[in-house]
Amino acid sequence: MTPVQILDRLSAAQAADVLALAAAAEQADGVYPLSEDVVLRVRGGGSPAAHKHFLTYADDGRLAGYAFSEGELVVHPGYRRRGHGTALLAAAGSGPLRFWAHGDEDGARAFAEKNGFERVRVLWQMRRSLTEPLPDIPLPAGVTLRGFRPGLDEDAWLGVNSRAFAHHPEQGRWTRDDLLAREAEPWFDPAGFLLAVDVADTLLGFHWTKVHPASGDDPALGEIYVLGVDPAGHRKGLGAALSVAGLRHLAGQGLTVANLYVDESNTAAAALYRRLGFAVYKTDINYQRP
Repeated sequence: MTPVQILDRLSAAQAADVLALAAAAEQADGVYPLSEDVVLRVRGGGSPAAHKHFLTYADDGRLAGYAFSEGELVVHPGYRRRGHGTALLAAAGSGPLRFWAHGDEDGARAFAEKNGFERVRVLWQMRRSLTEPLPDIPLPAGVTLRGFRPGLDEDAWLGVNSRAFAHHPEQGRWTRDDLLAREAEPWFDPAGFLLAVDVADTLLGFHWTKVHPASGDDPALGEIYVLGVDPAGHRKGLGAALSVAGLRHLAGQGLTVANLYVDESNTAAAALYRRLGFAVYKTDINYQRP
């Protein structure tokens, strides 16, 4: 069996090797193989929870495969079909396990089936043009928008986020460390982190946008990064109004394409985004082994 290193934290050199492996996989497969959260943890950011990094090396000493205990696995294109993926799975243990396949690719599907994994979750990336007209959806009465204030709004946002995403397997578990890690990222822009508040400045909902620079064949993208409404103080139409307000902000930055990620099973959110002109662009699959 191919040996696997299991680490709590990566060195700077190991992190660089993992990111280089991910870049090679993206070039070969046309889709980046790691989520943003895992990239942050590879770099040493995010919540210091008990997660593990798994590394396997080829005979020439190069990093051949990488896995993260929260469900990411990727093998370098030059070292596939040599047992590295199987070794990473074995090192993760024989119990229940999940991993993401970014892009609904035949190779990932075959690997999952061979190793006893079932398709349990579908995440859509949806896109729309920002050059097309946006609907006029006003904010509910008594609600205004303002930008996020770093150092002041973290606790209120974390509370609303946890309630809005109480049943979401990733988003609802964000901690202060997770939020601060993203505030430290070069893309973070508090002006694009829109907060909906009432007359007492109580947070009712939010639309956090993110700008992705052009990459490969992709133009610069304006993302609906996270959008949530506090179920404890829900105002009719606030989610749709926040969606449009954020899209107008992105269009005002000169962006021409917007994107977002939504679970296929979240039919209410997917229906809202379709009404706003979004269509499915790519699909990510989560596989689970019982």
